[in-house]
Amino acid sequence: MSYIVLARKYRPRNFAQMVGQDHVVQALSNALRSQRLHHAYLFTGTRGVGKTTVSRILAKSLNCQGPDGTGGITATPCGLCQACVDIDSGRFVDYTELDAASNRGVDEVQALLEQAVYKPVQGRFKVFMVDEVHMLTGHAFNAMLKTLEEPPDYLKFVLATTDPQKVPVTVLSRCLQFNLRPMAPETIRDHLAQVLGQESVSADAQSLRLLARAARGSMRDALSLTDQAIAFGGGALAETAVRQMLGSVDRSYVFSLLQALAAGDGRTVVQTVDTLRLHGLSAASTLEEMATALHRIAVLQSLGPAAAQEDAADPEAADIAQIAQLMPADETQLLYSICLHGRADLGLAPDEYAALTMVLLRLLAFKPTNATTAARPPSPGSAQEKKTLNDAGLGAPIAALTAVLVPQAAKAASATAPDLALAVTRPPGQNLAVHEPDQGSRPMVSERDHDAPAELQAQHPAAAQRLVSVPVRVTQESRHDTPALDKPPGFVASPEGDFWYDTVQKLVQAQAINALVRELALQSQLVARDEDQWLLRVERESLNQAGNRERLCLALKEAGFAVSLAVEVGRVNDSPARRNASASAERQAAAEHRILDNPMVQTWMRDFGAKIVPGSIRPL
Repeated sequence: MSYIVLARKYRPRNFAQMVGQDHVVQALSNALRSQRLHHAYLFTGTRGVGKTTVSRILAKSLNCQGPDGTGGITATPCGLCQACVDIDSGRFVDYTELDAASNRGVDEVQALLEQAVYKPVQGRFKVFMVDEVHMLTGHAFNAMLKTLEEPPDYLKFVLATTDPQKVPVTVLSRCLQFNLRPMAPETIRDHLAQVLGQESVSADAQSLRLLARAARGSMRDALSLTDQAIAFGGGALAETAVRQMLGSVDRSYVFSLLQALAAGDGRTVVQTVDTLRLHGLSAASTLEEMATALHRIAVLQSLGPAAAQEDAADPEAADIAQIAQLMPADETQLLYSICLHGRADLGLAPDEYAALTMVLLRLLAFKPTNATTAARPPSPGSAQEKKTLNDAGLGAPIAALTAVLVPQAAKAASATAPDLALAVTRPPGQNLAVHEPDQGSRPMVSERDHDAPAELQAQHPAAAQRLVSVPVRVTQESRHDTPALDKPPGFVASPEGDFWYDTVQKLVQAQAINALVRELALQSQLVARDEDQWLLRVERESLNQAGNRERLCLALKEAGFAVSLAVEVGRVNDSPARRNASASAERQAAAEHRILDNPMVQTWMRDFGAKIVPGSIRPL
């Protein structure tokens, strides 16, 4: 007697034997019990999830006659009557399966539809099952539309496809659509254990987990791989043999790599990759296994051991928990992203193991750090700024002085006096920097405005004596902390803002400024004014160009303001552009309220269901 493969031998014969598709089974069972039968069904889903199986069970449910020949439409076909036996064996005359992949033309479809005019010979219904229906040509789809929409009472259509996007909407609208989902690895593992128990084949738990993951949601693939694993292992399933058959990377290598990456040990990473090369293990499989492990680690870090629902019997659970403690959550997310994107780089490199090494070392190159002072590399001017601090008597660590300097400077910056212009800024690369004033410009903050803080006097008396002589400027947000705003929000009015708005409006009306110079004036905020220098603040570095500043100075000089301009980057709260946008929004709101409050418009909306098209109202 010839051997029957597991995928065919254990094909479900009724809805009770279906696994992983409860939503489809429930809907069809209820429809059969209540006799609410549609004339066309469409089953979609990836390969091996049960589309053809459900079609055959549905055909048996429609034509089952019961063991005694008196049965009717049922959700539980007996499997013993002539109709059930013939459908299972593929010789039932009233059940026709058409493979649209090889019979995709209009002639084949017309030949099938010609049988629709004849009533069933043996069964209660004729059932036409078209597999891979998306492969039909456009003319073939058009040929079946009319019959599919209004078939005879005794005819049922069952369509199956792995790509419903290619099925015309005219066909989709005539069918009840059911999406068969890929099955979870746990569901496949439990079913494999049941099948192997009936086959009297011994298998360990880890080998079943490997087969369930390798199936990727397909029960047919899982049973086919199990058949292969039984033959490979000589009648038994063991983890080592199954892993060798699948070409999977031993999880011990994966956990070794993750532990080395968590510890920042590049030498161990390179040595482990060399070991993978010697054993001929796939680099792509390594990244895939790492991504799977990192997913479990991220879930464990986010939900905790109690909520993560880790399988206590899984031998990998202890390693996952250990790495979750070693690796910070941000590193987990970064490494997961690197592993996913790194798989695309393997095919571009001349040596996939060299590419794997580069992908893994990429994390060490961009490894996050919790130390704020080491988060960014120093800028080219950091050495000179450190010398400036030492020359000023600031021998204390910068981190210690920041806690004292920033609150005092922020308090000074909140004052409205026009002579407050210099501040503590944070260029990219430093958390705190102190800048000397430009040559020829006098400090706009005097020593009497800032007394040395009491804490600094007590801890660093020498530094406190000379701290007040260092002119600084405080900016509450750095240029890198300030997001670019596509739509300006409301503004916070200030006296300097009123003056700057009037000045800019006069320049614009007189056409004294245009192009980028006009944008610099409109998008900037006047922070402080002095007799010969004004300080502007913008949000975008691109506006802060020397040529734009010079042309704006010339325009101001012609308007009667002979001043020089200093521009800084930071958050803008009051600019002419924001004021114009706020005024425009108010006019728009007033126009919309005026239309909506109109009695005639309200009558149309109430009596005729009229609607105002969004964006159609414009203030005059």
